[in-house]
Amino acid sequence: MQKYDMIVIGMGPAGMVVSGMASQMGMKILGVDAKKVGGECLNNGCIPSKSLLKMANLKHAADHLEGKGLELAGEVKVLNPLGVVNQQLRMLTGDNLLKKFHLVDLIIKEGYGRFVDDHTVEVAGVKYTADLIFIATGTEPFIPPIPGLDQVPVITNLNVFEERPVPERLLIIGGGAIGSEMAQAFNRLGSEVVLAQMDAHLLPNGDEEAARVLETAFDREGIKVLNSTGITKVAKGKKGIEMHTDQGVFYGDEILVATGRKPVLEPLNLEAAGIEYTKKGITVDEFNRTSKKHIYAVGDCNGQWLLSHAAMHQGMVSLMQAMSGAEDQKYNRDNYPVPWSVFTDPEVAQVGLTEAQAKARGIDCFVVKEEYKTYARAITDGATQGFVKVITDLKGTVYGATIVGELASELIQEWTMIMSNRLTMMNVLMMQHSFPTLGLLNKNLSETWMMRVAQQGDLRKML
Repeated sequence: MQKYDMIVIGMGPAGMVVSGMASQMGMKILGVDAKKVGGECLNNGCIPSKSLLKMANLKHAADHLEGKGLELAGEVKVLNPLGVVNQQLRMLTGDNLLKKFHLVDLIIKEGYGRFVDDHTVEVAGVKYTADLIFIATGTEPFIPPIPGLDQVPVITNLNVFEERPVPERLLIIGGGAIGSEMAQAFNRLGSEVVLAQMDAHLLPNGDEEAARVLETAFDREGIKVLNSTGITKVAKGKKGIEMHTDQGVFYGDEILVATGRKPVLEPLNLEAAGIEYTKKGITVDEFNRTSKKHIYAVGDCNGQWLLSHAAMHQGMVSLMQAMSGAEDQKYNRDNYPVPWSVFTDPEVAQVGLTEAQAKARGIDCFVVKEEYKTYARAITDGATQGFVKVITDLKGTVYGATIVGELASELIQEWTMIMSNRLTMMNVLMMQHSFPTLGLLNKNLSETWMMRVAQQGDLRKML
């Protein structure tokens, strides 16, 4: 039986970070993945979706030149955007990606790593052992038990980017990040889109006010959003795929299901290693250690955050903790705020608490908001929809930030840095921001906060 310093099961974002860093430290690493290196983010999610959105946004910009002093002679034709997506993926994956892991022994597409005991993993009938084991198997699409859904061809993030013509009509179930991004991308490329979901607003885990801004944009572009809507059945009919809802029947050529994720656990035989888990994922402590302290579960499979950057960060801090052996709080996953972004137009981004969450917790705080439409650069860019909203107090503590608008995914980084380092609104105020960047919206908001503090008579205490 071959012995390794570490076995990494799953070579997605978390697994790549762990195996890449550990191998550079001189450790002997075995990396196992039943599918491809890169995981769903690189092959079926974050990256191909951004490629498709870029093409859709270019077409949308060309179609809306009025008021810019420009006119397009002719029209922009949609040829083969999904073909371009796959061309770009081929450049990013395959041998080009594998070269980055030349120090790692890789077993790819030969099956999942299956536990024999808490130090032994079997792959394709061969057993391997290690002192440390990292599980990073991620998640897969959750398909809801809607009657008839299993009787029609279902699109998920696993196959939505396959090369084919853009559908004339697209039905979408689910209003989270995937559903929202794909609704706008396919609509801008020519699809008639109907999105239905049970939640009260798009991006249900986020700020409702920001979601309403996005919904207004969708309505203006002709995307039909059905919130708080039950889906009673799905069927194949003469008019195509039928989606029966409590608001009527809608028809499509394809149906995309984006109703959440579930962890990939069954193939691992976790019981053999004595690893505890639930339906939400593998049970871990704050250092991402399982019930067996030499076995870590990082990324989506532990159910903490279903985000690629969170998975990569967990992989990094857990490897550092494993190498040090110390239960130091600098390796505690929960000490690092996790931002998230949705790359629609306008973008939506969040870190920390939303306004509703802060109120529910009874925190003594208030909201400071800066509208995009008040800033000259946003006006010249034609990007006036949206706002920056921060939950704070008179001391300048930042409990959370919500941004909806142009480059929200970039502007949120500053608030993440502030929260991660326990800085305050005063730090944002005192940092010079380059003018006229959109990032200056954060600075303008901090000035609004300062004026509120001054009105309360507390400013001298902070100077």
